[in-house]
Amino acid sequence: MEENMKFATVEDTVEYCLFLIPDEPRDPEEHREILQKYIENIMTQFAPMLVPYIWQNQPFNLKYKPGKGGVPAHIFGMTKFGDNIEDEWFIVYIVKQITKEFPELVARIEDNDGEFLLIEAADFLPKWLDPDNSANRVFFHHGELCIIPAPKKPEAVSWLPTTVQTISQALNIISTHPEKILASESIRAAVNRRIRGYPEKIKASLHQARCFLPAGIVAVLKQRPRLVAAGVQAFYLRDPIDLRACRIFKTFLPETRIMTSVTFTKCLYAQLVQQRFMPDLRSGYKLPPPSHPQYRAHELGMKLAHGFEILCSKCSPHFSDAKKSLVTTSPLWAGFLESLKKNDYFKGLIEGSAQYQERLEMAKNYFQLSINRPESSHAMSPGEEILTLLQTIPFDIEELKKEEANLPPEDDDQWLDLSPDQLDQLLQEAAGKKEPEPVSKGQEENYDLTQVSESMKAFISKVSTHKGAELPREHSETPVTFDADSFLNYLDKILGSRPHDSDSDDLDEEDSECLDSDDDLDLETQEPGEEASVKGTLDDLKSYMAQMDQELAHTSIGKSFTTRKQMEPLSQTASDNSEEEDSGAGGSVMTPVDVDLNLVSNVLESYSSQAGLAGPASNLLQSMGVQLPDSTDHRPVSKPTKDEPANLASVVSS
Repeated sequence: MEENMKFATVEDTVEYCLFLIPDEPRDPEEHREILQKYIENIMTQFAPMLVPYIWQNQPFNLKYKPGKGGVPAHIFGMTKFGDNIEDEWFIVYIVKQITKEFPELVARIEDNDGEFLLIEAADFLPKWLDPDNSANRVFFHHGELCIIPAPKKPEAVSWLPTTVQTISQALNIISTHPEKILASESIRAAVNRRIRGYPEKIKASLHQARCFLPAGIVAVLKQRPRLVAAGVQAFYLRDPIDLRACRIFKTFLPETRIMTSVTFTKCLYAQLVQQRFMPDLRSGYKLPPPSHPQYRAHELGMKLAHGFEILCSKCSPHFSDAKKSLVTTSPLWAGFLESLKKNDYFKGLIEGSAQYQERLEMAKNYFQLSINRPESSHAMSPGEEILTLLQTIPFDIEELKKEEANLPPEDDDQWLDLSPDQLDQLLQEAAGKKEPEPVSKGQEENYDLTQVSESMKAFISKVSTHKGAELPREHSETPVTFDADSFLNYLDKILGSRPHDSDSDDLDEEDSECLDSDDDLDLETQEPGEEASVKGTLDDLKSYMAQMDQELAHTSIGKSFTTRKQMEPLSQTASDNSEEEDSGAGGSVMTPVDVDLNLVSNVLESYSSQAGLAGPASNLLQSMGVQLPDSTDHRPVSKPTKDEPANLASVVSS
């Protein structure tokens, strides 16, 4: 009946906490009342953004959480965002704005991966910061990302502990030294780039499409547009047991279908469109041929109807009436409604009008889900909510059919079929990189291949450890020079050849108080008594390399490299060439190798063999900021010979 079915999904969750900066001791009950007032003010102020938002799984919500251990009483929220990662980043934007609008609040936010804000800014983090020591260090304060630094030496800074053991300790640091904990500009820019465009970005994330739906679903979505997410998820995560309810429809009969316009998020729309599904013949949901101009609307409506039928099949139509009256009976509702009126939520609509009632119902729904959220045992499931709406809201099928003539136009869904270039552009934007400018024909002819060799030298000269190697940030960066003495000293420390130094891993003895994100590893200078030992080690290494050269001189391995002598100008006379060739095989092998030329030749050969696709050469060069022009000659790149030096050698050697 269907070619693909998704049986389970990982419920990705984001948790967010808002703490009140301590200023004076308070009674627990007083503290609770203050935080409850903050919840009401926050949800009222951000209601215009949050009320119409369509969440993938769960909405943004806040509730009071009492203190426990080292965590003081605070405002807590948790949202399962599922497959729509944009929900998570919208919450980051909301939390950031809350700390901006309410400066006395400090916020923390984490998800299943932990400190995902640090993951987003991983390329710019200070070297001391890792998952093992990042606990209780990352916060939003005054609308800015803050990272509590670590002291370079224990007790070097009186106000800065080596480890931040508790949230209370972190809050005290933030309240007393707010100017010293601001994250670096590059880290803040990386996070801000990810949430750039909100709240305008919300509208861009929506997709409006025509659907041929039963009238009951049309009426429900008019009152609760967010329930489209529950319907899509029910269909998307269906199993064979769920589909039993869709053999014969009991709630949403196919005979009542009408054409309507439904607003999805792009994530929900893609999930619905990409699922290939054929309905049971007994269901009554028949599709027109694929060539029919309204085939897509019929298919989307059929899938969505299956989702809503599955939701309703999971609950009894005679569920407890106690769940239906939780909103208006709450003591918080009257104050919340009054705050909405003061903030012009109803936009001057006449009380009792159809549009006023529609916004009022949305506000009630928002209040129920985000502020006065009941325990799971008393919460109303989506299916129960749908059945309640069907019982309480009157709708006329004929009146709904009349609206078919005035439906808004559909949105173009070409974004579902991205070309490789568009996908590359999106990936570049997500990584915060500017799209490389196209290389002109003149630039191709005069392309400076020394960028390849210089970038590779800079990469080799960077620090590497068991955790990996560091890539140069910019290709224009000045290459780091190689200091053999410092390298041998560092190698000696790692190998532990001197027992009295083997217990020291402190490679940086600068006098700065805190570790900085721009600090580089600084090797210690040698003691006078150690210079002789280092010199002896260096002499031994040179002797060893000379011995290797002698052994390799009697092999043909030298012929696989291009030497400097081979690239000399061809203006020499034939007799000179003959004398050079007769000078002995051993001497020609010992001729110095042109490292730059061999490096560039091998990289270009690898790049050419990729035939325009992704590969190791292009990936490595792009990560170092080197953008090679497209190859117009698809012949394999061969190394220059003595008889054919090629223009490549002249470019590199120049």
